[in-house]
Amino acid sequence: MEYIRLYTRQHENSLYELERTGSIRNKSIYVRLHMGPDADYFAERYRSFVAMAEERIPRPEGVEYPIWCAISKDTARLPIKGELLYCLRVPKDQVIFFDGQKWDYVLNYLYIPSDELDKSAFKQELQARGLPSAYNIIKGKYAGFYPDLEEKIRASWPRIFDIEEPSRFRVQANLWEIRQEWIEDIIYPGEDFVQKTQGKLDAFGQ
Repeated sequence: MEYIRLYTRQHENSLYELERTGSIRNKSIYVRLHMGPDADYFAERYRSFVAMAEERIPRPEGVEYPIWCAISKDTARLPIKGELLYCLRVPKDQVIFFDGQKWDYVLNYLYIPSDELDKSAFKQELQARGLPSAYNIIKGKYAGFYPDLEEKIRASWPRIFDIEEPSRFRVQANLWEIRQEWIEDIIYPGEDFVQKTQGKLDAFGQ
């Protein structure tokens, strides 16, 4: 079995869930608490991700949202007060990899082109309809007026899982849960992340 090291920062209370259940899972209430006034927007966007991701790796019963992870040490979010950094070693077949830049298109309800030719063709299609861009087609002043374009935009979103550039700054990873046996280290605020993970190389040899 092939493994990969991942890194994710979680609230310190996740330790209690880990001790109680043997795993850590993301819940809608956590998303709402973390996102504050933007919670409704992000919850709706995350549901889109869930629908696409569970077609690739089945979502365990009871899991509401995935857990975001970095794939390299230099893109990991270091621990801060009230939060811990989990250093994981996970079977690759349990990881949902995606392109973080393409995910920004989904967050903004935009079309993800398959290549430059497709990008140009979609732009021409918008111009032929008198539309300056894809903004506001799904949400905003054009919502509901172009159902065929909306369908085309939504159908492009699974392309976030097509990774052409395996860069640690673009590729991100999601897990449905963190299992206890996947945890190699837990970094607490003030601890030396580099020293504590020395010799445990990430996917980029760091």
